[in-house]
Amino acid sequence: MTDHQITDRLRHDPDGPVLITGGYGTVGTEIARLVAPVAPVLLTGRSPERGKRLATMVGGEVRAWDLADPAPFAAPVRAVVGSVNDPDDRVLRAAVTAGVPYVDITRWTARLQRAVTVAALLRPTAPVLLSSAWMGGVSSLAAAALAAELGGADRVETSVRWDMADRAGADSVEFMDRLGVHFEVVEGGRRRLAAPLSDARTVRIGDDAVKVARIDTPEQFTLPLTLGAATAATRIGFSSAGATRALLALGGTGFFRWAGGDRWTSVRRALLHSPGEGGTAGFRVDVTYRGTTRTANVTDPQGQSRLTALGAFLGLRRVLGLDGSPAPDAGVAFPEQHPDPVRALEALAEHGVAVEIDRTSAPAAA
Repeated sequence: MTDHQITDRLRHDPDGPVLITGGYGTVGTEIARLVAPVAPVLLTGRSPERGKRLATMVGGEVRAWDLADPAPFAAPVRAVVGSVNDPDDRVLRAAVTAGVPYVDITRWTARLQRAVTVAALLRPTAPVLLSSAWMGGVSSLAAAALAAELGGADRVETSVRWDMADRAGADSVEFMDRLGVHFEVVEGGRRRLAAPLSDARTVRIGDDAVKVARIDTPEQFTLPLTLGAATAATRIGFSSAGATRALLALGGTGFFRWAGGDRWTSVRRALLHSPGEGGTAGFRVDVTYRGTTRTANVTDPQGQSRLTALGAFLGLRRVLGLDGSPAPDAGVAFPEQHPDPVRALEALAEHGVAVEIDRTSAPAAA
């Protein structure tokens, strides 16, 4: 779809609903449940029949908006939360053009970098929060909170435990599509290319020892720019040690390089995609500044989709100025630029998320 085909017409209405794209998907459903008590919601997707029950439950509306269909979409809205892939930046363009506050949680690094460019060219008159860091930007909020306590951040390391018993939508495991592509990282103030699933190590995440290896995530791009970190690294491991070993072995065979095209998308994502009975979301962030390290362990017993949705909800509160701090100025921002990240982390506790800060820890084990 080219730019001239996009004729969507959003309109900013401060009293209108919050538009949630992908609003009845796995993560979108959780976002809708969080937003509905504070604002009306408008859910969109390709098959609105699937969202009617949820819309009734949350007292909202559901409408069709297929981002692959050039048929124009129009609505008056208070804000937009993107919880589904927007490969042509269609939702972004519609929101920015209309001057509507916008939060996006779905982009891998290259697409986030493109979104920054697209938004800059459109000159936004409302906040644009690109919050695709791990768990809807919660990991970046944790990093910012620790950096605020320390007075800075020389090194930020994020270690993720992916619970394979948890619910996960197809978009939630899209990082599988990047496991055959080298990506740029910053280490010691220098940029280099890193291989996916490289640099493996074992770390303790909560009560579990987890073997983790590198993946491409947007915070590795943004944290050196926003917090001034000379090193930023994100690694992932799985609740099943066998699954971690199998994934690392597949990476060693070159599977993700030769199976990187669209033809193999369903195969790649099926490795981790689960309709799910439910599991626990958990990750650890280590921030080191001038030789001192602080660690945050974040755990949500309601799972990865819910924690991602909380990241989106905190982002929505941020762009609307509903979190105790003034709304940000117009333009692009990232979650770690929150003026009070400590307060943002404290808000997670209101939703049953445990945030444990260790002030005696050493950096994540090599």
